[in-house]
Amino acid sequence: MQVMQFPLKILTVAGCRPPNSWSSLCKRTMYNAYTVLTCLLLLTFVLPQLMDIILNVDNPDDFTDTFYVMLGMVIAVCKMLSLLLNRKNIEMLTATLEENPFRPLEEDEIEIRQKYDNIVWTYSMFYTILVEMTCGCMNLTSLFTDFRKGNLAYREWIPYECSDTVYYFTYFRQLISLTVGSIVNVAWDITICGFLMHIYCQIEILECRVKKSLRNRDDLGECVHQHNHIYKFAHIMNEKFRIILAIQFIASMLVVCSNLYRLAKTTLSLKYIPLMSYTICMGMQIFIYCWYGNEVKLKSIQLSDEIFGMDWVTADKKVKENLIIIMNRSLIPIEFSSAYIITVNLDSFVKLLKMSYSVFNILKQTREEY
Repeated sequence: MQVMQFPLKILTVAGCRPPNSWSSLCKRTMYNAYTVLTCLLLLTFVLPQLMDIILNVDNPDDFTDTFYVMLGMVIAVCKMLSLLLNRKNIEMLTATLEENPFRPLEEDEIEIRQKYDNIVWTYSMFYTILVEMTCGCMNLTSLFTDFRKGNLAYREWIPYECSDTVYYFTYFRQLISLTVGSIVNVAWDITICGFLMHIYCQIEILECRVKKSLRNRDDLGECVHQHNHIYKFAHIMNEKFRIILAIQFIASMLVVCSNLYRLAKTTLSLKYIPLMSYTICMGMQIFIYCWYGNEVKLKSIQLSDEIFGMDWVTADKKVKENLIIIMNRSLIPIEFSSAYIITVNLDSFVKLLKMSYSVFNILKQTREEY
């Protein structure tokens, strides 16, 4: 069974990874055209909203009305660009998980891999359903409110007369673009979190191999080799995706505080539900990175304690030296950072929430001045 099956399928739906079976020139051209269409839908949502902020917005209420959705789509554009630029890197990382020394060899190791494959599938499915239900809720609410009144779903700058036909085109283009943006966000999020979960899985497989080597009096050279490769794998991930993680942190903070501001001034109505759902999704989006990043960090540190608790006393000198190498290396945790500034862990998530609340207070004070 291929690792990362579900995330890779969502990448294909998002237009970021052509199916392996589509090897003919005709099918590749069709998929490339689909990718271009996806990019155009994202850009035609973001650019008119950006122009609206520049040309039309003159108060905090109008600013947050445009800003809260635009930022989510800006993240989607950045993620789309990152996924397209890192197509080969994603394929390389996925292939690495199926090659030595990461490939499970014995039944117990296969069971560990299967367990974490199931965890990745379960959480990816849950997250995908959550995001797409929120997107559907936003679209349906708009259809029952904005569409019936002849308003657009979201504010944007329109450089043309909005006749009936043009209005229908613009309105449904917004809904389709929002759905595409949600799929791109999901594709990137579950791919990165899937890789983080498999790093955790590899550390657990390493523990299993060390125990068996000590029990069978085998050399631990391969275990040292695997431990080194786990750190290399994590380093490559951090190098390739750290910029987007930084953008995600900043954007999530601004969206959460913007949504809090909108929730504070919104009375209980039909539009309150999608706004609350959207806020929860944006918080969840950054929480899953921090959660999995924190779990990988703790697991990499705990490896030293796990080894110390094993039966190493009667092992020969060479085995003990290899154990010391692994234990010394595990003193430096596997830690992910966004642009080398913010570490991806639960402490950072708490700081982000506090900062969001601070920015929310600033927006609230600015509104009171108007």
